[in-house]
Amino acid sequence: MTLSKDFLWGGATAANQAEGGVLEGGRGLSNVDLLPTGPDRKKVAAGNLEMLEWQEGYYYPAKEAIDMYHRYMEDIQLFAEMGFKVYRMSLSWSRIFPNGNDKEPNEEGLAFYETIFKELRKHNIEPLVTIAHFDVPVHLIKEYGGWKNRQLIDFYANYAETVIKRYKGLVKYWLTINEINILLHQPFVGGGIVFKEGDNQQEIKYQAAHHQLVASALTTKIAHEVDSENMVGCMLAGGSHYPYTCRPEDYQAAINRDREGYFFIDVQARGKYPNYALKKFEREGLNIEMEEKDEAILAASPVDFVTFSYYCSRTVSAHPEDYAQATGNLFPSIKNEHLPSTEWGWQIDPLGLRNSLNQMYDRYQKPLFIVENGLGAIDKPDEHGYIEDDYRIDYLKKHVQAFKDAVEIDGVELLGYTTWGCIDLVAASTGQMSKRYGFIYVDRDDEGHGTLKRTKKKSFEWYKQVIASNGEIL
Repeated sequence: MTLSKDFLWGGATAANQAEGGVLEGGRGLSNVDLLPTGPDRKKVAAGNLEMLEWQEGYYYPAKEAIDMYHRYMEDIQLFAEMGFKVYRMSLSWSRIFPNGNDKEPNEEGLAFYETIFKELRKHNIEPLVTIAHFDVPVHLIKEYGGWKNRQLIDFYANYAETVIKRYKGLVKYWLTINEINILLHQPFVGGGIVFKEGDNQQEIKYQAAHHQLVASALTTKIAHEVDSENMVGCMLAGGSHYPYTCRPEDYQAAINRDREGYFFIDVQARGKYPNYALKKFEREGLNIEMEEKDEAILAASPVDFVTFSYYCSRTVSAHPEDYAQATGNLFPSIKNEHLPSTEWGWQIDPLGLRNSLNQMYDRYQKPLFIVENGLGAIDKPDEHGYIEDDYRIDYLKKHVQAFKDAVEIDGVELLGYTTWGCIDLVAASTGQMSKRYGFIYVDRDDEGHGTLKRTKKKSFEWYKQVIASNGEIL
C-alpha cells in the first residue's frame, strides 16, 4: 500500500483563531471571543472564572485574530499556490445564528462562507468543515448554561441542518465537534460551561458530553439525508499514553488515560456507550440523564470516518508525583527522557503518530484523517524578513514519514493530512501569536501590533514539494 493518488494534503485553521471580524457582518459573541491572554485565560477556559463580556484591562486576541475575515482571498491564493487538495476550516456558529437559537439564520454570515467555499472550489481545494470548533454563542451560555442543557441539542442540530443544506454541493466532508474530549479539560472552551460553587463538575461535564454525542449523531443523520455523498467525521484531541515503567499499574494507568478520550469516539464511531464508561458513571455516582430515544439515535448514525489532532505523545504513571512533569500541554504528562521537547514543553514523538494511527484503526476499522499536526515555535525573520524554519520542516518531515509507514507498512486506511495553523494564527492554549505553526508568517505580535502582512517561510516551498510529489519527496 502507498498513499492513494487522491490523498488529501492540506492545512487547517479555526474561525476563532484566524477570522477576527468578531462583531462584523451580523455576527454575535461566542465563548472563545472571551478568552484573554495572561494568567486568567486558563481559569476562564476551565469554567472557573466567569467572563461573559469583554472586560477592561484584558487583551482578547480573537477580536481581530489574523483578520482572515477581510483577507481570505489572499490566504486561499497562498494555499492554492502550495497545492492544497483540502483546507480544513470551521464555521462560526454565532456568524450564522448570532444568538445560537435565532428563528432565522444571518444571511450575511451564510453568504460569507459560501463565497469562501466557491473560491476554494475554483482552486480545486476540497473544504473540510468543522461545524463547531470551540464555539458556543454567548447567549446560549447566559440563557441555558451551555452544553449542560439538553436544549442545545436542538439548537445545534438546527444550525447544522441549516449549513449542510445551504452548502450542498460545495462541502462534502463535515466534522461535528472539534476535539470533543477537550470538554473534560476546558469545559468553557469545549462546552460553554461556567461552574458555580458546589457543582458536581464531573457529572456536569459528562452530561454535556452526552448532549454533544446525541447532537453529533443527529447531525450525521441529517447530513446523509441531505446528500448521500456527504461524509461526516468525529474529532479527537489525540496522542497515545505510554506507561512510564513496565509496572502493571503504570500500564493500567495508560489504558485508563487513553480511554478518557476514546470514550467519545467509541460512542461516535460504534454507536453506543462502552461498558467501561457506564461502569465509571456507576462507580463514581454520576447521574447522567439520558432520554429513551437517545440510544436509538446514537446507534442509527455512527460517523463515516475518524479524525484527530496529534502533536505529541504522553507518559503516565500510577504514581505521577514521583516524577518530573512535562510542561505546556493541557494533558498532564510525565517528562519522557527519550524524547526532545518544543519551546513550549510539548514532547516530539513522530513514532507516536504511527502508534496512534494503528491504535485507532485497530479499534474502529474506519478511515482515519489527521486534521491537526504541527510545531509551535518562535520564528525570527532575518534582515530580509525571511524565516528559515528548518526546525518545522524537520518536525513535519518525520511525522509525514511516520504516517506513510502506518499506511505502507501497517495497512492503515488514511484519507488525508492537514497541518495545523498552515498560516500563523492565535494559539488556542495561550492566545499568543508568537507560538507560530504556519508556512506563512503573519506580522502580528502578542499584544496585537503589526501590519498583518503575509510572508512565505522556507517551509512553504518544502510543503509545496511534498504535496506535488504525493509525499515521495520529503
